[in-house]
Amino acid sequence: MKEKKIIQPATAFASPRFVNTGNFMRMQRFEDAEGLDFAIYGIPFDTACSYRTGARFGPQAIRNISVMMKTNNPVHEVNILDYLKGGDLGDVNVVPGYIHPTYKAIEEFTSKIVEAGAIPIALGGDHSITLGELRAIAKKYGPVSLLHFDSHADINDEVFGEKYNHGTPFRRAIEEGLIDPHKSVQIGMRGSIYDAGEFKLAKKLGLTLIPTHEVRRMGIDETVKMAREVIGDNKVFLTFDIDFVDPAYAPATGTPEVGGYTSFEAIQIIRSLKGLNFVGMDIVEVAPIYDIAEITSLLAANIVFEFLSILAIDKKEKDENGNA
Repeated sequence: MKEKKIIQPATAFASPRFVNTGNFMRMQRFEDAEGLDFAIYGIPFDTACSYRTGARFGPQAIRNISVMMKTNNPVHEVNILDYLKGGDLGDVNVVPGYIHPTYKAIEEFTSKIVEAGAIPIALGGDHSITLGELRAIAKKYGPVSLLHFDSHADINDEVFGEKYNHGTPFRRAIEEGLIDPHKSVQIGMRGSIYDAGEFKLAKKLGLTLIPTHEVRRMGIDETVKMAREVIGDNKVFLTFDIDFVDPAYAPATGTPEVGGYTSFEAIQIIRSLKGLNFVGMDIVEVAPIYDIAEITSLLAANIVFEFLSILAIDKKEKDENGNA
């Protein structure tokens, strides 16, 4: 009988105990993204939170409940794995308490996915992590469009006197030339804010910001149409903060804001993004300690599934039309 090689578990000195705890939708675990169309990975970092911590456990919680997900989407009538090759690459070995070494780790991990030709899909983590992802994306593609769903604009210059925080990533992304603000859209901002002129600041930075009261006036279909017109055929990174959704439907988040969207509306919006030229995606700010019956984590898993579904239906339609 062939003797099995026993691999020792990672030491907690090098890999935090809350990383690499499972696979999304029980997909195959891969060591790298070579030959894949998409790669799921976790970024369990929440040091940059300004109120509730706990999003470091988001990737684990999303993966745990994702076992509920099947591979077929009834709306698009597509099995995602019939048209896409993908799997779970595990987690970035973040450095709890240290944002800049973590940014370096995120950029290196994401860069390997991008260079392999796969679409990176990250499970956060607080919203600061997106800056590290965008550094890797821009290194490959140059400035991309940002499509940002959130109750906060995250364009502060500083929080607590610090430049790098979950409230500052897109101010930094513009300054670093990672995104093209004139082709980027932020949707869903609401609630009280630090500066009454924050929405005007977004416009000054070049961003198209559509707050919730305008979304409700225009309607979701018109809002998505407006976003499509701004983005055009530009390469786009989708970032979805779970607090975009009303805390009645997604209570497990660090900075909840009332007056948001239903879980169905969130899914409806993702489904309506078919055809955009996506090069990456993340879902952030799931803090499962505050959850009820895993409903927030389940919604996050469904949002990732719906994103995969639009990638699959786009691939299916290209194949049927004979396009590469």
